[in-house]
Amino acid sequence: MQDAPVQTVRLREIEGTDLPTLFLHQADPAACRMAVVNPRGAEAFEAHWAKILSDPETVARAILADGVLVGSISCFRMNDQDCVGYWIAREHWGRGIASRALALLLAEVTIRPLYARAARTNGASIKVLERCGFRLTGYHHAPADDRYPACEEALFTLG
Repeated sequence: MQDAPVQTVRLREIEGTDLPTLFLHQADPAACRMAVVNPRGAEAFEAHWAKILSDPETVARAILADGVLVGSISCFRMNDQDCVGYWIAREHWGRGIASRALALLLAEVTIRPLYARAARTNGASIKVLERCGFRLTGYHHAPADDRYPACEEALFTLG
């Protein structure tokens, strides 16, 4: 599946029936290592998505590749900044889906500037951000918390 070319990528509203699949995506140990995140347990995941889906200022979308739910993408407020984030299921990596999904989100969300962060070691995510026009503005050490292990983060801005 990973090498199959994707014909269509589209975004749609997140539906309640998407959440079990999205939970499995974020629990993948290899994906968590690459993104440098700790997976959420079921209760924390449900609380996180309840907050996202009830926030009228957050734009959260399901990512569909050839009609299959492969991840999620969102624009949200964090630390007084408008930020973007995304997650693609590991079996769909390397197919250009994240870049296409981010381009679609950027066409829908016209707020600028937008900010993004990626672990400095997450070269794939860094490439996605750069392909979509985000500019690397620096690096900083992010201390560990219950969601994120300590790591150096690359900081990006889209003006």
